[in-house]
Amino acid sequence: MQFQIDNMTCGGCAKSVTKAIHSVDPQAKVEIDLPQKQVTVESGANQSAVAAVLEDAGFSPRPAA
Repeated sequence: MQFQIDNMTCGGCAKSVTKAIHSVDPQAKVEIDLPQKQVTVESGANQSAVAAVLEDAGFSPRPAA
């Protein structure tokens, strides 16, 4: 699954995004493309659960096209 996170602006944000995703699935594979503000996640968790933890962490995820 991919998310566009327009308010992910720095390395600290990227760490927070990764930490939030790992809180719902510690085994998730997370790839961050900071310049494009995209996150690719390989996880057994469903997309809505991942989006919810990202929102709880203060980010505004939306499915990437």
